[in-house]
Amino acid sequence: MGSWTRMVVLLPFFTSTFCTPLINELEPGKDWPTRGSVKQPYNQTDDVQDPIEASTTTSELVNETPSSGKDELEDITIIARAAEGNAKVDYSGAQLWKVSTEKNGVRVILGRLKRRNLIATWAGNQTYVDVLIKPNAVANVTRVFSRENISYDIIIDDLQKRINEENPPLDENEIELQNRRGHRMTWKQYHRLQDIHEFLDYLATTYPKIVSVNTIGKSYEGRDLKVLRISNGNPSNKAIFIDGGIHAREWISPATVTFFINQIAENFAEESEDFKGIDWYFLPVVNPDGYEYTHLVDRLWRKNRKPAYAGRACFGTDLNRNFGYRWGGKGASSNPCSEIYRGSRAFSEPESRALSEFIKTSAANFSAYLTYHSYGQYLLYPWGYDNAVPPDHKDLDVVGKNIAEAIQKTGGSKYSVGSSSGLLYPASGGSDDWVKAQGVKYTFTVELSDTGRYGFILPTTNIEPVARESLAGLRILASYVSKL
Repeated sequence: MGSWTRMVVLLPFFTSTFCTPLINELEPGKDWPTRGSVKQPYNQTDDVQDPIEASTTTSELVNETPSSGKDELEDITIIARAAEGNAKVDYSGAQLWKVSTEKNGVRVILGRLKRRNLIATWAGNQTYVDVLIKPNAVANVTRVFSRENISYDIIIDDLQKRINEENPPLDENEIELQNRRGHRMTWKQYHRLQDIHEFLDYLATTYPKIVSVNTIGKSYEGRDLKVLRISNGNPSNKAIFIDGGIHAREWISPATVTFFINQIAENFAEESEDFKGIDWYFLPVVNPDGYEYTHLVDRLWRKNRKPAYAGRACFGTDLNRNFGYRWGGKGASSNPCSEIYRGSRAFSEPESRALSEFIKTSAANFSAYLTYHSYGQYLLYPWGYDNAVPPDHKDLDVVGKNIAEAIQKTGGSKYSVGSSSGLLYPASGGSDDWVKAQGVKYTFTVELSDTGRYGFILPTTNIEPVARESLAGLRILASYVSKL
């Protein structure tokens, strides 16, 4: 990779419309297909790679309209600079703005700024977008926003300073506690992959009657995809699958999932019979290559690390656009340089393929699937591929709202509940859509804290509060699964 790190838009919100009519895969009242029986709309075995399109996908297009006055933007490229080799990307001077998009034309202007590579986006919905202003573009973008009377708040005034403060070293007391515990996990720090995997192995050794660990596959760079199971061994148990870390930069996700693991494993004997009657499966880091890359090189890297086409400088596929249900549709790009690149075909990536094969072939009776992301505080259920809902969407909505209520009662965080496409934006090829299409009843994507003050750079002091309130929500889900 050269001395420049490309930063591409994350959210596919630059569309002329947000809503399409509701489209249900089955008519209300009809039974779900049996697991594995849903035919995929694309040939997953075709090894021919898609050509690189000259333009972005439909979901990324902007209908250009003239702005008022002269366009004062310089035709320049301003991006975060990294030194040669594996030196860390430097975001000094980059800022995060929360931009109101309720005024007509704002998204068009954001689209123009994005195409000039002056901004990138982090998160948002139909009323606002969190926009990363690249280091030397602040004056240009400020001038345009002032001219167009666009409302915004500066949330982070120096992103690199926030990154430097995000994950401080442990104090001596915490290090001593690590030594006594026998593993390095603390939930007062964001840990590297080795610490997470050694923690899983430690639990399997310490609680062999209920905990086991298996590697279900390898990442592109050869790292293990480790799944931990907690079970009392009853063959009639329902099962819940939980994953985290599909997107590399969302560090709060693996931290929350490992917190769940620790709490359930260490307190299993005290749990209710209903709770113990569930087989718990956890894959804390779906994207280990990308996760390590965020620690070593680029804190804001999103995708995995598999190279794209030969001769292209762009790396990585968005694993949450690579699953085989409605792959390649709205909200996914065919451009390998895009942060929402869908991959050359459905399940082209070893990480998404390993996860899907495990769920399809496991003897476990999966009744629920949770995938943890950040940020925004949303509880999202299918469908994501279009503004659509499954036949049992009312059930999912009720469960989601009860989970959100438990979270708020425990920690005070307010989560919005709705379908992925309806509450946010269409995004095809997601893991949640694919799992739902396999017949798994309760399927949710959870966008963890916060709502934008820190965004992806959530301080370590937030780990335990976020994880504890999320565990309270998980207990609500378990109560519904136990009744199936």
